[in-house]
Amino acid sequence: MSEQTDTAAVPEAVPALDAVPASAPAPETGHTPVPAPEATEASAEVAQAPEAPEAPEAAPAAVTEAGFPPAPPKDRRRLFAALRWTAAVAVFAAVGTGVAYGITQPERTDIPGLSTEDDGRWTFPELSQPALPAGAPVPQGPDNKDGTHYAKLNGLLLPAPVGARADDTVKADKDGVVSVDGFLEEYTSEAREKLKQSLEWDGLRQITGRGWTTADGTRTHVYLLRFHSSGFVDAFKGCDSNAQLNGVSALDLDDVWSKAKNTQMNSTTLDFPGAANFDGTELSVYQEVKPFLGEEQTKVGCLRTGDVLGMVIQTRKGEVAPLTFHQSVILQSQLLS
Repeated sequence: MSEQTDTAAVPEAVPALDAVPASAPAPETGHTPVPAPEATEASAEVAQAPEAPEAPEAAPAAVTEAGFPPAPPKDRRRLFAALRWTAAVAVFAAVGTGVAYGITQPERTDIPGLSTEDDGRWTFPELSQPALPAGAPVPQGPDNKDGTHYAKLNGLLLPAPVGARADDTVKADKDGVVSVDGFLEEYTSEAREKLKQSLEWDGLRQITGRGWTTADGTRTHVYLLRFHSSGFVDAFKGCDSNAQLNGVSALDLDDVWSKAKNTQMNSTTLDFPGAANFDGTELSVYQEVKPFLGEEQTKVGCLRTGDVLGMVIQTRKGEVAPLTFHQSVILQSQLLS
């Protein structure tokens, strides 16, 4: 009798679990429905604990007769395989990106064949000779025996290296043209009058120039003097060991020079006794000998090629670095060749 009382109390406490509505006809005698055990237990739990129970722990995986868990379903195996391939692709992509970055952003010494260590050379813009007038021969061509330069003279000037600042002591206009008086400011006042007369008599046509100063304090002045013919170039006496340049005590032949043609300055210890022929250009290289007139040393490179005389003058406190001086002379020579 107590069981019937407890069972009847459940639908009154939780109407939602009442299987028979109040308006339904009474069941037949002898067939009183008995609630399923699961429903009774669930109803009792709802009545006694209205709060939501904690999530039950997962049931342990089934074990086969051999003692091993059964294989996962086929769809799960496919999912795991896809995940493994995705991870592998991601790893290879990351490695590939790292390799590409390592090639495009390396130290040159880290790549075989490109192991050129920084030896102090300046970095110049890409050099290119200006276009010639239509039908004009190149300076060293077989049909140009005098070596006449038909290109614009300012286009043959060596550009300043990367990072250098302009040196306004070179009196050049916006087109690089330098007056005779502006050029002669490189010489002592005692030598200027005689040199000016020589330039007027020896067929001078034009002077162009450019100057720059690098971070180490080296000042470079480059001049190109065009004459009417190659014979007048040799007559000019302002670029030799007797040149009376400002602030220079005496000039002597540079004792360190490279004789290699089309060199990239791979060596600076080869003997060069004064002058040599470099791609059709006669080079004479001089340096101020100790004791210096002041705290600075001056080096001068004289380039005679056809109707053009080139001068590279470098000055630096202490001593001029041979490498960058020779580099500048060679590059200017290549532009004139």
